[in-house]
Amino acid sequence: MTGRDLVFALLGVVAVGAGLLVVTTRQLVHAALWLVVSFGALAGCYLVLTAEFVAWVQVLIYVGAVVVLLLFGIMLTRAPVGPSDELDSGNRWAALGVAAGTAALLVTVLVMGFRGTRLNDAPRCAAGASCPARANGSAEHLGEAVFRTWVLPFEVLSVLLLAALVGAIVLSRTDLPTPLRKGR
Repeated sequence: MTGRDLVFALLGVVAVGAGLLVVTTRQLVHAALWLVVSFGALAGCYLVLTAEFVAWVQVLIYVGAVVVLLLFGIMLTRAPVGPSDELDSGNRWAALGVAAGTAALLVTVLVMGFRGTRLNDAPRCAAGASCPARANGSAEHLGEAVFRTWVLPFEVLSVLLLAALVGAIVLSRTDLPTPLRKGR
């Protein structure tokens, strides 16, 4: 095991641990802050994998924008900031089963997809030489993937985030008639 493998494993443990704290804490603001830790550890994993552009996108978009949007939504909806028993649901065991099944499926797919591959294995081109930086997660390769292959899911996600922000604003308004605020 090399130093890179060890750092990658430690960052993975931090990301998973922080992710578990996100879903098990009873304080909403603390959950958002643990999400920052998890996203930061993922950005560190990307740096270990020499995908610097993806790491900075992770920091700027997820840590900088999504978590700020989440905290903004918490403040607008006047959600409880301290410990709250209202955040607990009776579906804890069902959610745990779904989470465990999803994690098992993801681990199985990753193990089957990357069996025998190490972090320091560079992709090889047809002639046997190292491929250009384009194949190693460069900005050019990522831009082509996002704006050619994944443009529709990317735009759907942006509309979903916008709808969440508008919903938070509507829920936080006190001057609306009661039929519009029926969910509260």
